Amino acid sequence: MKKRIGLMIIGILMFGLIGTFGFAQEVRLGALQDTTGATSDVGKDEALGVREAVQYYNDMGGVNGKKIRLFQYDYGYRVPEAITTYKRFRDYDKVVMVLGWGTGDTEALSPTINADKMPYLSSSFSGHLCDPKKTPYNFVYGTDYSTNARGAITYWFEEVWKKDPKWKELREKGVKPKFVCFMDTASPYATAPIKAIKDQATILGFEIGPDQHVSLTALDTKSQVIAAKGFGANLVWHGNTTMSVSAALKDAYALGLGADHIINNWGFDENLPKLAGPAAEGAIGLLACALFIDEYPAKKTVLEYCKKLNPGVPLENRLIRTVQGWVKVTMAVEAMKIADKAGKLNGPGIKEAFESFRNWDGLKKFGGQLVTITPTDHRYSSVVRVGRIIKGKPQTVGEIDMRAKFPDKWDAWLGW
Repeated sequence: MKKRIGLMIIGILMFGLIGTFGFAQEVRLGALQDTTGATSDVGKDEALGVREAVQYYNDMGGVNGKKIRLFQYDYGYRVPEAITTYKRFRDYDKVVMVLGWGTGDTEALSPTINADKMPYLSSSFSGHLCDPKKTPYNFVYGTDYSTNARGAITYWFEEVWKKDPKWKELREKGVKPKFVCFMDTASPYATAPIKAIKDQATILGFEIGPDQHVSLTALDTKSQVIAAKGFGANLVWHGNTTMSVSAALKDAYALGLGADHIINNWGFDENLPKLAGPAAEGAIGLLACALFIDEYPAKKTVLEYCKKLNPGVPLENRLIRTVQGWVKVTMAVEAMKIADKAGKLNGPGIKEAFESFRNWDGLKKFGGQLVTITPTDHRYSSVVRVGRIIKGKPQTVGEIDMRAKFPDKWDAWLGW
């Protein structure tokens, strides 16, 4: 009997050790997604990319042999739901890191995640999240909105306003280009870069007109277009996501606005010309990485996992957002690997790992930028990748390095 009890105890202890070992070999990662809310037109595709990328990295050995367990939830682009879900990540799922989504919820959660020392890599590229003096645990996986917006208006001014025959007569008269912003004025996402782009417009000598409120879910923007036409706008900034941007482009085309268009990265993708038709031709937008339709080194792998995990989603319906999901996960996995090798697979260790990136080239295979993040600057890059709709398809037309172009202003722009 004593021997049997002894064996039972040993069995229980071994089971406990095996259970502990199994748990120790797991890395828990949270992902907050919008697949049903106001930004689901771009959110659904990114959510697919995140899940596919996590599966790929698990197939490749996870985080130094530790399997990534993904907790992925939809929050419908509602800030209260995001806060509740974050508490679930922290208190129940026990994640070591969160992949976040929107600007409103990320900024609302920032004081909490920083107090909790929870690394938070978001799809919001708000410049407000890039100053570690204020938001030490927030990180972004693309050029921040404010740098992007400055780059977009600078690119248009130098490559279009100064060169395009369309504007020759006005140029020769010495007229200042007239500029207006179309965005959801109640949305933290849409308004995040407005201060920066207006500052850049002032630097470049633009005349700035009144903002036009366009809801994130807008289908009719005729009154806004008429107001912009009355001002005589030559250039319109679109700060929303693809669906409402396409509505604004169609109305501008139909009403003969005659202005050019520059678009934030979440409003510019493969769907834009499909939705807006000829109204999208010539529109300029920002790109966080390669378009899904582009050729890029990791494309074969991305396509393989699209087919493997989500065969019911036609490849022709996929967007750049899928690739962005891979970029996001790749950056997170790299930081977790570095932290794990240092024996610090926790919040402070992952933060330290992100801040050790120096010209890291791990995202180049997805068309991303070289990444440098420091303890004093969480801006992902100073390089703005510019796209344009040409013959009905989006494509990359150039890049502009805003730090190289404005070296005396770059440091002061942190946190805009």
